Amino acid sequence: MEELVDIITIGGEYLQTVPKSQAHKDGLLHKTVIAELINSRGEFCFVRQAGDKQDAGQFVSPVGGHASTGEADEEALVRECQEECGITPTNYKLIGKTIYNREIIGRKENHFFVIYEIYTNQDPVLNHESIEYRWITKAEIKSTLQSRPETFGAAWHHVFKTFYPSIYSAQ
Repeated sequence: MEELVDIITIGGEYLQTVPKSQAHKDGLLHKTVIAELINSRGEFCFVRQAGDKQDAGQFVSPVGGHASTGEADEEALVRECQEECGITPTNYKLIGKTIYNREIIGRKENHFFVIYEIYTNQDPVLNHESIEYRWITKAEIKSTLQSRPETFGAAWHHVFKTFYPSIYSAQ
């Protein structure tokens, strides 16, 4: 059975429930949780997406997935982190919310990003959606942004430009 998502207003108010494929076909706004893994050394963990994903071959935030219909943001965060990283987060905080709208691989992704930071020293155990992970310092992020910004996926750029301007300002 196809995953159902809740369509919301830009203020986050529920409108209706539809299959995820319809939300992407019609460009309907729906929630996606995103999380950055940060270790005790202040390094960020990024994953390189598999070839069939939106940002294939590029590094992205390690946790990113749709909130299922009726699912609270924190419930979606825990579920997605377990599915994509093999980690059950216990120490995390909400960073903010932003809308990210793009057309890619035949879909209209109109996502209401709910952004978290998860604090952990645990290495992720990747699922089929990612092919590699890497812990990266802030200095390495800045350097890579200057020399090879295409290393990171488009949604990652949106998140870091919006929520981590002191790191992203190297751009």
